Amino acid sequence: MGRSNLKNAVIALLVPFPSIMFYLYFLSHSQSDSNSFSPLWSWCFHHPLLLANVFFFFNVNVLFWLIGHIQSSHWMIDLYWTVIPVMLVHYYATHPLAEFDRWRSKIVAVLTWVWSIRLTHNYFRREKWQWGAREDWRFADMRQQYGKHWWWMSFFAVYFSQQIFLIGICLPLYVVHSVDEPLNIWDFVAAGVCLGGIVISYFADTQLHHFVTRNSKLKELGKPMVPNLDCGLWRYSRHPNYFGEQLWWWGLVIFAWNLGHGWTFIGALINSMCLAYVTVLVEQRMLKQEYRAKEYRLYQKTTSACAPWFRSSTIAVKDKDT
Repeated sequence: MGRSNLKNAVIALLVPFPSIMFYLYFLSHSQSDSNSFSPLWSWCFHHPLLLANVFFFFNVNVLFWLIGHIQSSHWMIDLYWTVIPVMLVHYYATHPLAEFDRWRSKIVAVLTWVWSIRLTHNYFRREKWQWGAREDWRFADMRQQYGKHWWWMSFFAVYFSQQIFLIGICLPLYVVHSVDEPLNIWDFVAAGVCLGGIVISYFADTQLHHFVTRNSKLKELGKPMVPNLDCGLWRYSRHPNYFGEQLWWWGLVIFAWNLGHGWTFIGALINSMCLAYVTVLVEQRMLKQEYRAKEYRLYQKTTSACAPWFRSSTIAVKDKDT
């Protein structure tokens, strides 16, 4: 492990400690009579959702932002996107005001861990097992676009926006630990949707990884690269990994809806809308690459954008004849 890689690993492992230590200290105080709380501990006791937002604002928005500017790379938010939901599910489950069905809580916690491990593994596999080797290409593009204003715009574009997304889509985790109702059939439906999303995302990302790895080797050998991935799950969807990810978040919404809090769909909806926009950006990027532009345009015409479906062979034949 190189020096820079080791340094980034240490930073990433230590950076959540301010919030963790504060919360543990709060929990130790919560064991006493709540009537004897100081105003600070009383507020923390009675406002679990707001406290989660405070942790996110100071520990992620502010601290990550400062570290990102010192390193000239906002790489860490990508890694913690896979970790923060796990931290939130355990935070909501251990807060003194939490009330929940024990088995539902265990099911959701285990699913969240499985989702996180899969996504974290995919992150490091994509980054060739390096910590902070590069930042998201969208942030790099915005850095160039906004120039001297990027130092303050990054706070909102990279971090504050992530708070809205992550806290929003994790609202079902809060609901699961705020309502104590017995398990029913809808909990198993929700778990099935979540698990289905995890499985689809895993196979889609694995197929994509093999495709990218193969093209990298062909490029090193000076051979023509394969212009497009259109086999496996990618034969039926242009973005099956995104589809699987959406299934995961909407599966969590079913848990919350089943407990009478269907309004939490707003977080998953906003996330889906943002992902639709990101999909447009990704495809525009594909079309800028000369060696794949023609094939990708055909792929767009014949293959579903997100939800897997059968290919439109009629259009494909027509385009090939043309």
